[in-house]
Amino acid sequence: MPSDDAEQVHCEDPAAWRAWLLRNHDSSSGVWLVSWRRPTGRPAMTYDESVTEAVAVGWVDSQAKTIDEERSALWFGPRRPGSPWAGTNKVRVTRLESDGRMTDAGRRVIEIAKADGSWTLLDDAEALVVPDDLAVALADAGATDAWFAQTQSVQKASLTKLALAKRAQTRAKYVGQIAEGLEAR
Repeated sequence: MPSDDAEQVHCEDPAAWRAWLLRNHDSSSGVWLVSWRRPTGRPAMTYDESVTEAVAVGWVDSQAKTIDEERSALWFGPRRPGSPWAGTNKVRVTRLESDGRMTDAGRRVIEIAKADGSWTLLDDAEALVVPDDLAVALADAGATDAWFAQTQSVQKASLTKLALAKRAQTRAKYVGQIAEGLEAR
């Protein structure tokens, strides 16, 4: 969890943020990127712009916070081995590569992710593929129709939770909770 008193950087545009990242990505453990809130009318990067520049050097965003009425901050830090890759960030990588803006540091992080499995960990969840263990539990509970009646975002959240379970017992517990929660519907 990032510390509230960690370094803060205020960059109003992607070029300034990229310049900071290129200078500091290999020596900083993370930073709060401070931005003007939209109602102020002051220059500020979009979320996509800030995350794209971070992905280029192998960093990832996490926690957001409000600083005051005019400013907010988003925590960025080096992506850790085993950290799962969302499809949105993979799209950013493709765009960065085609634009010639991906760095060697970012590529190294991707190589590690591909080697440890975190590059593809969320692929099935994002594609809404129902794993066999969940399909069986839903069928046994008579909850298959209720599963598919949920919004895709709710399905994705449940599937992501299953994909991120570290232990088989934890995953089995989550599968049971999902099926039981839908059984009554």
